[in-house]
Amino acid sequence: MAALKIKKGSSSHSAYDLRDSHDQIERSHTLAVIVDNEAGVLARVIGLFSGRGYNIDSLTVAEVDHKGHRSRITVVTRGTENVIDQIKAQLGRIVPVHEVKDLTVEGYPVERELALIKVAGTGDKRIEALRLAEIFRANVVDSTLESFVFEITGTPEKIDAFADLMRPLGLAEVARTGVAALSRGA
Repeated sequence: MAALKIKKGSSSHSAYDLRDSHDQIERSHTLAVIVDNEAGVLARVIGLFSGRGYNIDSLTVAEVDHKGHRSRITVVTRGTENVIDQIKAQLGRIVPVHEVKDLTVEGYPVERELALIKVAGTGDKRIEALRLAEIFRANVVDSTLESFVFEITGTPEKIDAFADLMRPLGLAEVARTGVAALSRGA
């Protein structure tokens, strides 16, 4: 019997989809989930991720509608398009979830994060830390004779870059809020 000469991945409309499932590229996606602000909702949403082995890169939660008792959960996660679609579908089936939006699919979202970064050092390292903070528009929110605490807002990449530059100058501690994001436009 002769082997079939079907080009790999030639049809995605067949029950015999021959495309390699590893061909899809993993991308970072920012999801905005509107939920009822009640006990246990966050645990249920996060349980969906951990129960299926999905990783969360960033997580922020806050009440956004005091009268309606609704909170917004912003989750940054990584996965192929199929995995992200599965996550969105499963999130939509949780009872207190009102809306699931993939801000990455809607266009590049406006993303910002806040970080507090403690740098311990004296002499030239202290002066260099202040100089770099000015370049990155970081504010000094606490100062002692041996350390500074900087407050910086920006994209996660900007905060990573600032922390990397502070490492040789005496980076002691970092606290980050996680990503807050909105879609662009109306």
